[in-house]
Amino acid sequence: MLQFRMSALIARKLFGSIKVIAFKMELVVGQPYWLIKSGLPHNYPKLSHNTKCDCLVIGGGISGALTAYYLASAGLECMLVDARTMGLGSTCASTSLLQYELDVPLHQLKRKVGERRAVRAYQLCGEGVDKLTYLMANLGFKEFDNRHSLYVSQHAKQKEFMRLECLARKQAGFEVQLLDATQLKDSYNIKAAYGILSAKGATNNAYALTHRLLEECVKKGCKIFAHTKINRVIDQKKDVVLRTEQGCTINANRVINATGYEVTRFIDKKIVDLDCTYAVISESNAEQKEPWKNSIMMWNTDNPYLYLCCTTDHRMLIGGRDERFVNVNTMHTYLPRKAALLEKDFNKLFPSMTFKSEFGWSGVFGKTKDSLPYIGNTLKTPHTFFALGFGGNGITFSLVAAEIITDLLLGKKNDNAEIFSFSR
Repeated sequence: MLQFRMSALIARKLFGSIKVIAFKMELVVGQPYWLIKSGLPHNYPKLSHNTKCDCLVIGGGISGALTAYYLASAGLECMLVDARTMGLGSTCASTSLLQYELDVPLHQLKRKVGERRAVRAYQLCGEGVDKLTYLMANLGFKEFDNRHSLYVSQHAKQKEFMRLECLARKQAGFEVQLLDATQLKDSYNIKAAYGILSAKGATNNAYALTHRLLEECVKKGCKIFAHTKINRVIDQKKDVVLRTEQGCTINANRVINATGYEVTRFIDKKIVDLDCTYAVISESNAEQKEPWKNSIMMWNTDNPYLYLCCTTDHRMLIGGRDERFVNVNTMHTYLPRKAALLEKDFNKLFPSMTFKSEFGWSGVFGKTKDSLPYIGNTLKTPHTFFALGFGGNGITFSLVAAEIITDLLLGKKNDNAEIFSFSR
């Protein structure tokens, strides 16, 4: 049974008239590299008075920050609250890969959700990578790099699997190339049987980007409050009334819930399974510059899969070894062993290289059955919208959610909304 730190003992289900939606769950264990690197660049006050707003965003991670940025940029009056310091949930534990690939390969996703939905979901993530890099450049945010991406198989028996996946991506409009073991060894010094090289991808510092976006939101008039936990939500005919742990009341015309995995306990339809992932990052290898060609980011076909990238300060990061989330105590207990196993995984992929870890951490994330996020509202919550970018590429889905929700709140039709709706 999940062990949560909750501010209330009794909660009604999410789709009732009154519910508790924001509680504090420990999402991160260990020493997340991005938090150590960036520190706490901004601090925000706690809400201490009754107030009202047009749009209230709940959640101060990358999903909430992108949503608030899009809403404020569209001229909507916006407020954002979080139960923690901004970015200290799952965002600071993100490995910050920006990729178009979903957790389910495209040729398999077609069988799950249909060709049109599957292809469009992949294309939206591809567009999301481009839009995020454009946004970061426009903000003057420096902590990102455009990277090629390499999807590798260490299994000779997966030749047909990799061929089908490469073909599906080409048909969807992606620039990809199928590589064999010799090409992988010669170009990337990696020991694997097959690889799909993609031209589209990027890495960034999602935690620092979150703070940069929130800084811009403030300039656009958005009010931001940290350590402001929402204990109760009352859906009314024309608006939503929210009450905080400190006893303050917020009247909002529309609410956007971007709290991610912490909202799932109060949804009467099970939409996500909670897992925990582990990551380690090496000491800086400034003398090496590039440990492999073009500092390419990689992930493999295993289940659970491994993912790797290089940081701008010449560190190598490897993550994976996922397992079902039981409680935060198991995350603490397993972290040293998982870190050691990830080092061994790295050495199998790169026998000629040495990996000496410096920081390790674990974070909670969620997987849906079809690998797609949930975005939008429901018939029972007409004034409450959800930006739940579940999955391995949650950052790109967060941008997709911000676009869709902004359109919906402006009364515009968004042709992609039905792909991620709760009614699918």
